Amino acid sequence: MRRLSFTGTDSKNGGCPALHTDEETGEVIVQGRPLTDPDDLRQLRHLGPGDVAVVVPRELLVNHAPKQMERVPKLISLEEFGRLFHSFEYSAWHLETRGRYASDEEDPDFAVFLRTGEAPMDLGSDWCRNISAQTAAGKYVGRVRVVDSPPTDGQRFLLSYARCNAVTGEDVRNLWRTEAEAALLGDTDFWVFDSRLVAALNFDEQDAFHDVEIITEPAEVLRYVQIRDAATAASVPYDAFAAQLGTE
Repeated sequence: MRRLSFTGTDSKNGGCPALHTDEETGEVIVQGRPLTDPDDLRQLRHLGPGDVAVVVPRELLVNHAPKQMERVPKLISLEEFGRLFHSFEYSAWHLETRGRYASDEEDPDFAVFLRTGEAPMDLGSDWCRNISAQTAAGKYVGRVRVVDSPPTDGQRFLLSYARCNAVTGEDVRNLWRTEAEAALLGDTDFWVFDSRLVAALNFDEQDAFHDVEIITEPAEVLRYVQIRDAATAASVPYDAFAAQLGTE
């Protein structure tokens, strides 16, 4: 059983609508008049089976809802993370900040790259097929890769593999780490989906992909969206960057 405490109400007689707080989880319980009109319910997005929509005055939330965000990391499985690339509606964008990704080095294509200087194009992979389908449907997929000077083997591999990314419809761009630092991009490796959900990627000391933290708090998401915009403005298309690299 939950342990609830009364938070407040704007009702003059102490009744509904009102807010309560779960003392253990911090969750806010909204008490109010349910929205039942089928035409109204059809306009709601992300209303799942068993969900209930409640109508409350804006003043109730302004006056009595929590004003401070108590950050509790929400981690999701790699399977849940993978599903985001199928369920996003408008855009998916990645900032790649690392000098090395251990998973890339486990890919047989990485050994081919080290031997030949060119990464194979595997357009039949699950990733490439899905991204091709998403971009063909009019959705935007992009990434900016931060590159060290000189580039690491892993960064050179990804720069070569960018040909494959581009064929699927991705907007692939690069910038030097000094430029990323000047633009205050930070070092978090993350994806942002539909400008409303951030997936921050965590790695262990061996550069292996460890877990994914989901961020949905609007002010935090906005901060990452601003990083996305700054990175995109400071970067150049991968092919122009490769040509620039070849002249050094």
